[in-house]
Amino acid sequence: MAVYKLALPPSLSSVHDVFHVSILRKYRPDPSHILQWEPLQLESDMNFIESPVQILDRRIKQLRNKGVPLVKVLWQYHESEEATWEREDDMKAMYPHLF
Repeated sequence: MAVYKLALPPSLSSVHDVFHVSILRKYRPDPSHILQWEPLQLESDMNFIESPVQILDRRIKQLRNKGVPLVKVLWQYHESEEATWEREDDMKAMYPHLF
């Protein structure tokens, strides 16, 4: 039985790095596996500017005797699974058009 161990980058540390060849199967093309992508607008220093697209949810984070309002933000060039919780006050100050 042939076993292979992959050299994965640290960002993929949660992926199991050993696989058995006997378990592999031929890939059957499926159109749902194709991801849609948007070209990035790169700055001269090869960075891109992320901007929020939409507020997906709201909640109050209770800290001892104080409530902190949070909003779940969908960012440009990211999927909804990658949305992040941000402080509502900060987002209102930086991106008032979302509110």
